[in-house]
Order: sequence, then structure tokens, then C-alpha cells
Amino acid sequence: MHDFAYSDGVLKCEGMPVQEIARNNPTPFYLYSYHTLVEHYRKLKAAFAEMDPLICFSMKSSSNLSICRALVNEGAGLDIVSGGELFRALKAGCPPEKIVYASVGKKEEEIAEAIKKKINLFNVESVPELIMIDTVAKKLNKKARVAVRVNPDVKADTHEYITTGTSENKFGIDLKTAEDIFDNANKYSNVELKGVHVHIGSQITDPAPFVDAISKVLEFVDERSISIEWINIGGGLGIVYSDEKATTGDEFASYILPLLRGRGLKLILEPGRFIAGNAGILVCKVLYVKTGATGKKFIIVDAGMNDLLRPSLYEAYHRIVPLVERKAEPRRYDVVGPVCESGDYLALDRDLPEVVPGEYLAVMGAGAYGFVMASNYNSRPRPAELMAYKGEVRTIRAAESYKDLIRGEKILKELK
Repeated sequence: MHDFAYSDGVLKCEGMPVQEIARNNPTPFYLYSYHTLVEHYRKLKAAFAEMDPLICFSMKSSSNLSICRALVNEGAGLDIVSGGELFRALKAGCPPEKIVYASVGKKEEEIAEAIKKKINLFNVESVPELIMIDTVAKKLNKKARVAVRVNPDVKADTHEYITTGTSENKFGIDLKTAEDIFDNANKYSNVELKGVHVHIGSQITDPAPFVDAISKVLEFVDERSISIEWINIGGGLGIVYSDEKATTGDEFASYILPLLRGRGLKLILEPGRFIAGNAGILVCKVLYVKTGATGKKFIIVDAGMNDLLRPSLYEAYHRIVPLVERKAEPRRYDVVGPVCESGDYLALDRDLPEVVPGEYLAVMGAGAYGFVMASNYNSRPRPAELMAYKGEVRTIRAAESYKDLIRGEKILKELK
């Protein structure tokens, strides 16, 4: 479900014509639907209601302060992966006791700040990291609460760059090492081992790998009679970009809840894409339509790989649609950007009605891993972020200016 739909041949966001929004805001820009965002959270919360879960939205998917605050206001926590995301989470008003901290490479100063702020849990990814957390906590005369991220060696059917639960991946701790950690918990005097964590990847549309991974982790806990308070089953639920059959929150819960009932464990989930993915689009303008020597047609738009990296990085599919529907014979195009790279494209061999310069296109399903992965490559300012909120469109992040591109830089006086 999302609130981007055609009505009377016009693409609308929460009932407002996106064409009008584009005329009033320089392209490219990201446009989010507040209603879609919070409804996705509410549906997942309701699906797992019997366990009163802590749903920690994965900030890495979409970290704008208004997006995070909208979810925090609904009761969500936040899943962070850096000191910068901790800073953002606190600025968004998230209570520290609803923050969980993943990442294989937490720096000493980041760990110290998170301990001082009294976050709920660190998701520990290695023994050296656990030693570092214990050491930092000892210096601060504090106790750090951790969950051991177990790598269950379960492969999910997703892109190799976003699978995280196999033995070849850098994430998590193998079962044998995890057993040793729990058996020797007294070695870590300033750490409280409060839970286990598992996360096997992203954009997973089949519940079976989740069931396999969680079952493995629970079997590990049962066989060793490990006493924990929390089980964190991570995120990774996929959405519909093209013709996927995505799992709903209710369907997902119907697979997972039977595994967890009667155990007395508190539950954490870390969804990102599932909540934000279809809550946002990227709006761009057609600059030129070009026909190559072989007859291949290119739509050149004002958004590129620096604005939306997923197609170039993952060969990811995003549906692209005109803002105004029209009946016309489809033509096959590559939709490409202005960045000086052959890999700068938003879509390849895509059938669209004949496109003309000056019209606008919408790249659908861009609410997750869109703006957060944007860059200034080719000295291109990052785009604005807008949100449809209760009948109005509001700017939640202004587009960067050329001056923003050189903020913090200086020319050495010897070069002047």
C-alpha cells in the first residue's frame, strides 16, 4: 500500500497532483508520503501486537529528521549504525532506551558516546568489538548492554551486495564463537549480555530464510540454556519494485510468532525499506531525448546516479512513470542521467509512452536507500526532500546550493 496513484490520469501523492508539486519545486527532488510512512509502521506493529515489539526503524534506509520523528511519534525506536546516526536519532527525539546500535566497525569514541547516552543495546559483531565495548564501559565506570549478533549461515535470495547472513559475509559472529562468548561472560565485567540478534539481508520477499535463521538462533539458545531478555530478528523484509510478491506484515508475523510464543522474550524488529521504500519517489525532469547511431533511444533526465545510486550499484529495478498518463505506443528507452559515467542510469531498456523534453517523470519506490546514498559526485548539489503532510507539501530538507559544495574547503595560502 502507498499513497502514490493515478487519478483522472494524473499521478497524485495523498491526493495532490505531483505535476503541480514539480512546477513549484526545482527538480530533481524526493517526495515522501507521511501517511504511507506511518501506516506501514502501524501495520507491522499491529501484526506483532501480541508481543508488544520494539520496532526500531533502520535509519540507514532513510535518515531525514522529519521521517525519523514521524515514526518516533508513533512509538518507534531507531536502529543506528554510526555515531552520526546516533546524533541524528537523538536530534529526532528518539528516547535512548529505544535505540539499538549495529555496525561491524564502531569506533571507540562512538561506543563511548552511546554508552553515555544509555542506549538500549549494542548489536555486537565480533569478539574484538565486545572487548572494546567492555574496555570503554570500564573507563566510564558504566555497564554496557549488548546483544550478540549471530551469523546463522543462511543465504537469502537477494542481491549479493545486500545479503548479510552467510559465513562469507563480514557481519555477525559464528555460532561456535557466540557459544564461547556466553560461556565466558564473566570475562566481560562491564558488559551485560542481554540478547541475541540476527539479520540476514535486505529486500527479502520470501519468509522461509527468516524462519530458518531465527530457528537456528533459537535452537542455539535452547541447547545451551542461554538466559537472555531480548531477541532481535533484524529487518530485511522486501517491497514491491516490479513484479515481486512481497510478504505483508500480517503474513510475516504468521510465520515468526509461532517460533517465539511462550519464551518470555522481548522482541525487537529493525525494518527500514518495508516502512520507507514505497513511501517516497524521486521526481526528475526530461532534459533531452536522444537517438543513437544504432537507433537506441535515450531519455536524459536531470537526476543521476549521484541522486539515486541503487540502479547503478545493485542493478536495482525502479518503476518509472510519467506524471500525466497518456495513450501512446510505448517506445523502448534507456533513462540516463547527466553524470559522466557509463553506469549513470535509472533504467535500461524500459518501455514508456513517447517522452518529450520538459516533462516530468517519477521514479517509484525511492523512499529507502535513495537520498541517504546520494553524493556530490561531479559537484552536483544533493536534491531537496519534500513531504506530503496532511494536505500540504513541506520541505524537510532544502536542496543544496553551490556554496554548500565547498563548505569546509579552503585554498592553501601558498597557492594564492
